[in-house]
Amino acid sequence: MYSIKEIYKTIQGEGAQSGRTAVFVRFTGCNLWSGKEKHRESSICNFCDTDFVGTDGINGGKYSCKSLVSKIKDIWQSKERGYIVFTGGEPMLQLDEELILLCKENNFETAIETNGTIKIDFDIDWICVSPKAGSDLVVKNGNELKVVFPQSEFNLDMMKKLSFEHYFLQPMDSKEIDQNTKNAISYCLKDPVWKLSIQQHKLLGID
Repeated sequence: MYSIKEIYKTIQGEGAQSGRTAVFVRFTGCNLWSGKEKHRESSICNFCDTDFVGTDGINGGKYSCKSLVSKIKDIWQSKERGYIVFTGGEPMLQLDEELILLCKENNFETAIETNGTIKIDFDIDWICVSPKAGSDLVVKNGNELKVVFPQSEFNLDMMKKLSFEHYFLQPMDSKEIDQNTKNAISYCLKDPVWKLSIQQHKLLGID
């Protein structure tokens, strides 16, 4: 059984797939933060802006592989080929080949948003890695590398030598968001290998 925080249809708001309609499947749990505020300061990923604790979100609950794909189909409600984004928390704590294969059998393209600390040994159509400073990066190739900026411990020159199609800097959403955005823009102008990723869904008020 998969423990799911929430499942919902929305518009992808960041990165290379911005503007694309998708069903987001958010798994519970993460290996870089418990999700509890009392642990935030001491965690590796202490700037997370997502609630991935429990199964009490929209369409949240415990699902078998078949029941999860059935729920995704009900939410997609289109004859067009579907697009699923598996996210978290850290989806690779639960995501497996059985679920990916069943999604593809039901005419869905699959994507993952991962911190890259757990090996992916099955075929996902779109891999977005968002590395976190202080963690052991295992997934060093994919479609999209999205670095939350700034993380002072990162050597971005080394990061862009990894094997990805797209390299994004995404301003950290914090009290310093305006300055973080200005600094990310300046860095992209200095080194155009990097593209700017803005969380457009937040600006538009979309979940």
